[in-house]
Amino acid sequence: MSIEIQQNISLAKYTTFKIGGLAKYFCVEKNVEEIREALDYAKKNQLAVFVLGGGSNILVSDQGFDGLVIQLRNQEFGIRNNKVSVGGGFSLAKLVSESVKNNLAGLEWAAGIPGTVGGAICNNAGAHGKSMEDVVEKVEIIEITPQPPLSGGTNLSPDKGRLGGIKSFTNQECNFSYRNSIFKLNKKYIIVQATLKLAKGDETESRKNIAEYLKLRKEKQPLEYPSAGSIFKNPKVEEKKLKQLIEKYSEFPIKEVQPPYIIPAGWFVEELDLKGKKIGGAMISEKHGNFIVNTGNAKAEDVIILISLIKQKVRDTFGIQLEEEIEYIGF
Repeated sequence: MSIEIQQNISLAKYTTFKIGGLAKYFCVEKNVEEIREALDYAKKNQLAVFVLGGGSNILVSDQGFDGLVIQLRNQEFGIRNNKVSVGGGFSLAKLVSESVKNNLAGLEWAAGIPGTVGGAICNNAGAHGKSMEDVVEKVEIIEITPQPPLSGGTNLSPDKGRLGGIKSFTNQECNFSYRNSIFKLNKKYIIVQATLKLAKGDETESRKNIAEYLKLRKEKQPLEYPSAGSIFKNPKVEEKKLKQLIEKYSEFPIKEVQPPYIIPAGWFVEELDLKGKKIGGAMISEKHGNFIVNTGNAKAEDVIILISLIKQKVRDTFGIQLEEEIEYIGF
């Protein structure tokens, strides 16, 4: 075996939350062949698999992950005209920088978003009214036909698990929706490569826009603490419900009734005066209501309690069910 399989590796240091127990098995893979070898190892040993990118947007259990964690670090990168071909393990921040350097526009909004290209596509990451679905042309994956998955991972049975070849998805086939895609819904796909279609741009103008986006991010988000990013998706409500909220709350962040009727999740937390609420080492950010931060030695259990508290109070007070944007691993 050419790949190195490590045992009992702390996942906390591999996540932006800095929370999580041990991965029973762990490996870092830099190309498709290494990914295949890791999957083959999991198949032979009947291990659940979790594919890790930059470690953002996830909460890992205090008990860790009882299977194989594969961290993707495939770094392929190339530009032809206005199209970028990039590996799933490539840093999103580096992609933004390289695109701008080559006078390509369309990814400036992603400046400051942590994680990898594969993770950004899987979650249809977005900001400032734009998202990955606006730039993705094609996604290439390794397909696995699994047994029913364990929580937070994909089972690879020796009998039923099958490693397929590279399969391509067009933008439409990715089934992108708000903070979602076919890759997030279906754990049998591992993103190994993507082709992004950008526009011809001007480096100076792009850097100016990036500086503004980074300034806003620093002002509004608790970047001084470890976090997973936004905890909840911004809920979409019916027109009638939106009108009721606008009429009842003078400080409501939306003043006009127009589709798609999406409300910032953080507003509900702020209205309930929950900012600063602390359980153990986890705290609802005092700067942004949709962030839970690790103030030091936070446990996943602390975060779960805060998430449950927010969801219950928002449901009881506003009649709205918040849905997590983060993914639970190992629960």
